[in-house]
Amino acid sequence: MLLRIPGQEDIHINHLVLDFNGTIALDGLLLPSVKERLIELARMIKIYVLTADSNGSATRECEGLPVDLHVIGTDNQREEKCSFIRMIPPGVAVMGNGVNDELMFHQADLSIAIMGKEGCATATLMASHIVVKEAFDGLDLLLMHQRLIPTLRK
Repeated sequence: MLLRIPGQEDIHINHLVLDFNGTIALDGLLLPSVKERLIELARMIKIYVLTADSNGSATRECEGLPVDLHVIGTDNQREEKCSFIRMIPPGVAVMGNGVNDELMFHQADLSIAIMGKEGCATATLMASHIVVKEAFDGLDLLLMHQRLIPTLRK
C-alpha cells in the first residue's frame, strides 16, 4: 500500500499491527464492522494483533480472521510491542490506545490512536500521527487512504 501525502515522503505500508482491547475490541469482544474491514485490508497488507489478552477472548474473537495473533506477557508490554515492530520488515502502520502502545507508535511509519469507549493514554495520543474516534474509522483511513491527505499533508 503506497500512501502519497503532499509535503511528505511516500509511505509504504506493508504491515498493520493492532492492539486488541480498547482498539478493535471492547470488553474482549470484537467491535462491529471491524471484521469485514480486516478481511478487506488483508488482501493488501499483512495484519497482526498484539494483546496481553486480559479478557481471555482474543483467540476466540480472532478465529477465522486473516490476522496473526500474538499474545504478549503481562510484564514489559511496552517493550514487547516495540520489539515486535522492530522484528517485522519496514512499512508498518499501528493502531492502539493504551500506554503500552506508546513505544510502538514511535517505531511505526504511521500511527493511529483510537479514542473509543476506553479513551486513549495521553502518551500514546502524543506519539500518534493521527487520532480517530473508533477502530473502523482508522481502518477506513487505510482502505480509503486519500482521506489521510487532508489530515497529514504539510
